[in-house]
Amino acid sequence: MSETIFQKIIDKELPADIIFEDESCLAFKDINPIAPIHILIIPKKRIEKISDSNKEDKELLGRGSANSFSSPYSLDSW
Repeated sequence: MSETIFQKIIDKELPADIIFEDESCLAFKDINPIAPIHILIIPKKRIEKISDSNKEDKELLGRGSANSFSSPYSLDSW
C-alpha cells in the first residue's frame, strides 16, 4: 500500500490545522472548504474502504461524527 496524504498528515509530515486528536482519530480543517465549517475526521487505523472494516472497527468509525468529540465546532450551536 502506498502512503496516503491522510497518513502523511497523521505522521505530521504534512501541515494541517488540527482541531482534535486522540489515540484513534484526528480531525482537521479542510484546506479548500466548501462550507463555512468543513472538518475532516479520519481514523488513524488505515482502512482502505468501508467494506474492509470489521466489528472491531465499529466504535472507531463511529468517532467520525462531529459531535463525538469536544471541539469549538460542535454542531449543538447550529
